[in-house]
Amino acid sequence: MKMQRERPLILVAERDPFMQASLRRILEPHFDLMFVEDGAAVVEAVRENRPALVILEALLPTVDGFQACYHLKSHPETRDIPVLFFTLLLAKERAAQVGADRFLLKPLQREVLLDHIWNLVGGSPTAGNGDERSDEC
Repeated sequence: MKMQRERPLILVAERDPFMQASLRRILEPHFDLMFVEDGAAVVEAVRENRPALVILEALLPTVDGFQACYHLKSHPETRDIPVLFFTLLLAKERAAQVGADRFLLKPLQREVLLDHIWNLVGGSPTAGNGDERSDEC
């Protein structure tokens, strides 16, 4: 039996060490975090850990973020876990086609990212973002 978490677990699929460190610095005060660096690890980690949210970079080795998202959204045991694409790639339409719940373009904007994450996991210590670079899919 899995332990009940006090804070939401977020699985972050990001291959860039600098971006991993930046995300850790911003998110760790609020969430439990797990990082993976390739798309193949995403599906396995989601099944084993049942995160509250998956943050995906589109450009991942082994299996890209789009394929990982499609796989998650195609299976009953993982389809309800929200997926947020956070990438440099201008691919909002493609993210929506594979079932993503949100799409954000890099560069990192702390408050915008936190607002979207809190909205997806069902809480909100901050309000509003007003950024045209972020969107629901």
